[in-house]
Amino acid sequence: MNDELNSKHFMLEKIKDGIYAAISKLGGGAVGNAGFVDLGDVLIVFDTFNTQQASKDLRDIAERITNKKVTFVINSHWHGDHIRGNQTFKDLPIISSETTLAKMKEIHPPRIEKQKADLDGLNQYIESLEKQLDDEDGDLKLQDQISFLHELKRSLPDLELVLPNETFLKEGTLTGTKRSAKWFTLGGGHSFCDSMLYIPEEKVIFMGDLVFVQCHPTFFDETDPKKWRGILKEVREMDIERVIPGHGPIGMKEDIDKMIDYITHLLSIQDIENAEIPPLFSDWSSSEVYFENIKRIHTY
Repeated sequence: MNDELNSKHFMLEKIKDGIYAAISKLGGGAVGNAGFVDLGDVLIVFDTFNTQQASKDLRDIAERITNKKVTFVINSHWHGDHIRGNQTFKDLPIISSETTLAKMKEIHPPRIEKQKADLDGLNQYIESLEKQLDDEDGDLKLQDQISFLHELKRSLPDLELVLPNETFLKEGTLTGTKRSAKWFTLGGGHSFCDSMLYIPEEKVIFMGDLVFVQCHPTFFDETDPKKWRGILKEVREMDIERVIPGHGPIGMKEDIDKMIDYITHLLSIQDIENAEIPPLFSDWSSSEVYFENIKRIHTY
């Protein structure tokens, strides 16, 4: 790929002609995945990353590749690594579910205000990690963490929370000159409300954080594992071949099944203290998250 189409924040992967996934790079300002779809006369961006510098690259590259201007943006859910880049698209319609908008309004303003007010604290933390890195002589995971924190620091002074300006209750559809798109939610699973973008003619679905590929998914206080599993079971009945997850590389339909198996496994654990990662998930990254998930899921 041409250098002008590269970003230090994400790796761009072509799914089909006019359909691209932007897979986050470790240490960059993206954190979560995003993507864009050219419907022929309409260009949709799905999610906007964790920083405005990452989302600026996304918009620039999407418009350069398609030779079109972005028409509108869809936010999958309220978590910052999927919406904090919205300000790059503040001149456009930004669409989310009604619940996602409500949670963004409620939760993000105090969080962002607190981060902006504590830049000195962030600087001190970065310096402490850099000293630790010198002592540990090249820990790659620590290097990635420091690199990400520098991206966060870079974003904060000018960061502006841009909320969705259009909402939907259950779904929306649009037929373009090349293909159609359906954005929809089946309720909350990973977050309070999780939305997806489905391109039926191409059998491609952007699933946000409902699917993680080759990495342990993150559970939160708001997560409802049984509803999450139910959503996945419903989606897997759709005509799908390629799955763009919220985190991890591009997946296939069987990665939905793996997520169902993962949640089922967590729900079945009886002995929390002696639990071990089963072979099916043993090569997934972020193994420490598995043990956090066990504790969290059994306190619901």
